[in-house]
Amino acid sequence: MATFTALQNKTKNTKALRNVIDYVEQEKKTRWGNAQLVTGHNCVPQSALTEMRMTKNRFRKTDGTQFYHFVQSFSAEDNITPQEVNAIGLEFAQKQFPDFEVVIATHVDTGHLHNHMVVNSVSCKDGHKLHQSYSDLLTHRKVNDQICLAHGLRVLDECDPRKKKKRMKPGEYQAGLRGDSWKLDLIQAINEALEYAASRESFIENMEVEGYEVSWSDTRKHITFTCPNGRKCRDSSLHDETFLKENLEMLFLFRQATDFRPQTVEPDEGWLGELAAGWFRVAAELQRDEEWQLPAPPTWTDSKQRRREAIKKMAMGQKFSGGQEYNFEQTL
Repeated sequence: MATFTALQNKTKNTKALRNVIDYVEQEKKTRWGNAQLVTGHNCVPQSALTEMRMTKNRFRKTDGTQFYHFVQSFSAEDNITPQEVNAIGLEFAQKQFPDFEVVIATHVDTGHLHNHMVVNSVSCKDGHKLHQSYSDLLTHRKVNDQICLAHGLRVLDECDPRKKKKRMKPGEYQAGLRGDSWKLDLIQAINEALEYAASRESFIENMEVEGYEVSWSDTRKHITFTCPNGRKCRDSSLHDETFLKENLEMLFLFRQATDFRPQTVEPDEGWLGELAAGWFRVAAELQRDEEWQLPAPPTWTDSKQRRREAIKKMAMGQKFSGGQEYNFEQTL
């Protein structure tokens, strides 16, 4: 099934535009063989940010919404190559945004191929400011269906409000819960967002790029993630204690103290292991500050951690041997 959705990035300023372009153009997400599947409509991908900014400055429209972000997804059952997916994305951009600069990035690192489209909010032809509404989204979806059908792909059936929805049977519901595929996708998205995040703010921005909403409040005990499919999930239900609010706060504190660099791949022992390994070094450096109150170091238990690690490995596409032994009884 080919679908088209709009991502509601909470911030759409100039900084967010740069972050979104950098994120969707990641080589590890868009590299397929010898080609990097990133193309531009009315712009060159490598200089898209500069070109978009120049367009805004030329027409003196540098305020307000800076961009729009869409995702065009294809089913794993579709017989289609990554190159064809990118070509379909470019065809869509040419039809729906003929006078605007658009970056089309095809991501090949998940279970299904999908295009990210970042559209400049100002026309490079006449300076017209782009505004998008729900009716515009419906139009985009119809055009997306037409393009996909022309390429021999299946599309979603149109919703008939007169038909009653079929109630899911209890057995089907439980089977869906056991699959947990949406939760595995969420785990993978969090791990990838953490590779680029030095702070809570940058982590939330990275999650929004992938279509996830993050509710992280200082007054609440848990972080709540809202997936693109509308499902909500707390940090305590993610099969890995790394993602608990207090541990992520500690991780970002550690990264800011040690000059963290983006694109740091998760170490074998996990983010908690990385934090623990450098904890005493950071503590020694911070002891010079009398006002510094050293928080309690992170701990993790043996209770459900083996199962969590197994599910996490599956989410990251790694093989897991049920007989493999782990020692998680570590405390500092």
